[in-house]
Amino acid sequence: QLVESGGGLVQAGGSLTLSCVASGFTFDNYGFGWFRQAPGKEREEVSCISAVDGATYFADSVTGRFTIFIDKAKTTIFLRMNDLKPEDTAVYYCAADQVAVGGFVPRGEYVPRKLCMDRAPERWGQGTPVTVSS
Repeated sequence: QLVESGGGLVQAGGSLTLSCVASGFTFDNYGFGWFRQAPGKEREEVSCISAVDGATYFADSVTGRFTIFIDKAKTTIFLRMNDLKPEDTAVYYCAADQVAVGGFVPRGEYVPRKLCMDRAPERWGQGTPVTVSS
């Protein structure tokens, strides 16, 4: 189960931190991502991270403004969003996909990049809305 929180209304230039609490599976074997869907648009990747080694990936649109990090003790994934823009307005979804299976433990930035680019993780949260006013 993935449960997001932290969305809300913010002015352009402001900041928000989204949280996603994971439960019901082995956290350390998974990669996690944040995706978003704006009204009338397809769901797109924002950022992904591997719990195996902390490798990260960011979409070009958020590079330099957003940070993704995890707290393994709390099995929580965070998305820190700075310098928000009206085009960041969307419902933000947390997602998870198992990346380490049996003796196969992949490492490196290709893991979160693939998770993000495939856009097909096995688990999804319910979403949290973010609205950025101009």
